[in-house]
Amino acid sequence: MTTARPPRRIVILGGGTAGWLAAAYFARTLKQGAAITLVESSEIGTIGVGEGTFPTIRSTLAALDVREADFIRASSATFKQGVLFEGWAREPNDGVRDSYFHPFNFPFGGSEPGLLPYWIADNRAERAAFADAVTVQEQLIRAGRGPKRPEDPDFSGPMNYAYHFDAARFSGFLRDVATASGAIRHEGTVVAVERADNGDIFALLLADGRRVEGDFFIDCSGFRARLIGEELGARFIPCGDTLFNDRALAVQVPYHAPDTPVRPYTLATAHEAGWTWDIGLDNRRGVGYVYSSRHSTDEAAEAVLHRYVGKEMEGLSPRLLKFATGYRDRQWIGNCAAVGLSAGFFEPLESTGIMLIESALSMLGDFLTTGDRNTREAVARRFNRLMLGRFERIVAFLKLHYCISQRRDTTYWRDNTDAVSIPGDLHDLLMEWRYRPPSRFDFIVDLETFLPPSYHYILYGMGFRTELQGLTPYPDTAAAQAAFSKVRAAGQQALAHLPDHRTLLNTYYRQSATPVRMTGMKGIS
Repeated sequence: MTTARPPRRIVILGGGTAGWLAAAYFARTLKQGAAITLVESSEIGTIGVGEGTFPTIRSTLAALDVREADFIRASSATFKQGVLFEGWAREPNDGVRDSYFHPFNFPFGGSEPGLLPYWIADNRAERAAFADAVTVQEQLIRAGRGPKRPEDPDFSGPMNYAYHFDAARFSGFLRDVATASGAIRHEGTVVAVERADNGDIFALLLADGRRVEGDFFIDCSGFRARLIGEELGARFIPCGDTLFNDRALAVQVPYHAPDTPVRPYTLATAHEAGWTWDIGLDNRRGVGYVYSSRHSTDEAAEAVLHRYVGKEMEGLSPRLLKFATGYRDRQWIGNCAAVGLSAGFFEPLESTGIMLIESALSMLGDFLTTGDRNTREAVARRFNRLMLGRFERIVAFLKLHYCISQRRDTTYWRDNTDAVSIPGDLHDLLMEWRYRPPSRFDFIVDLETFLPPSYHYILYGMGFRTELQGLTPYPDTAAAQAAFSKVRAAGQQALAHLPDHRTLLNTYYRQSATPVRMTGMKGIS
């Protein structure tokens, strides 16, 4: 009988955020230890525009045993408390756009059913927007406040938050953490993959003749999917008929003054054939236009980006990115798992990219503790079911942002609201939600990246209408009104106690750096 054991040698193909986060995570967290080797080529570029994250990133960074200030400074990071959407619900009127906020805070009083049915039942014209009625976070972001105070512990504070950061600098920070913890980096280009008789990958052959052997391989090779796709044959499942956007123009816009205010949120503005992201880092803005090549030419898209950025666009050359939206039907085959772009990719709406890397690494960290082949195959099947379920649910959540829009001013928006482009399960739920609020029974929590409150924020921020029917009574109107009043009062208190975002950032950037904790030998070869 073969004794189960974790792999002793983990080989990661590809650097960037996915590869170096994998290296740092496993070097720091695997309880029984393993030799971590990363292979990357300086001749192969990285995407490098994934500058937004989800609150799960704080737990991931904490698991790496790093200081928040060190991460912030090394990555040019700022705080993010959610996404402010402008122009998504209705066609702009004389240049005026509708807006709503998807905050990271959960609604006051929980979400089952919480205050939602009482907010729906309130038909007054002066009713507060849903996010503003059930959280204090919308008041804070519109006032430019940070999510925490300087004295709060690392990775925690009164508000739920994530970060914006420079993707290239973040990868460099992760590389330092990984190599200080014993990970070894090989510079080189893979020209061949050696396979064992049972189909497992045995070694990567580099262009200079070196061989990198391993027990388990993690494919972080980006869109190419060199191992999981080219070598092992995982099929790519396209989602372009549901999520149309397949191109982006990205540009870095410098600040004119070092004390320029920094938005504590991502600004997502809808346009005729896509939307722009606008995020603030310590020393610049990251701006990009995500669009559909079926509904716009590259020249028209660049004109949209120029109009949005304005005179600050002078002298700047946007970077054009082309991508296919979708994911691999199997993301763990044999002794290889795909993480990051090699597993799948969606447009940067709601910052799902790094979040999916975190999910995959967390699962692998648990599942790799059993190493005999039969158990490994069972674990691989479970991993694939869970990851595919997450990808499928993200498709539905992202489509929600488009398909309930009232915009009909361009072909892009008309096509996005066409029932043909809406996944069947989401289409059915939308019909049901016309007569009842979303229920916990609508969601399988282990497959959901976005929990029910996120659906609530998007639905009712976009103006979705629910006529309360059914058998469930909502008798606690007086208690609900008291809770709404409590949220308003708490918002005023938070405004008085939480600092300006730029002021908060300055306290972190003034802190001295802490040397990366050494946990093993490091090496570059």
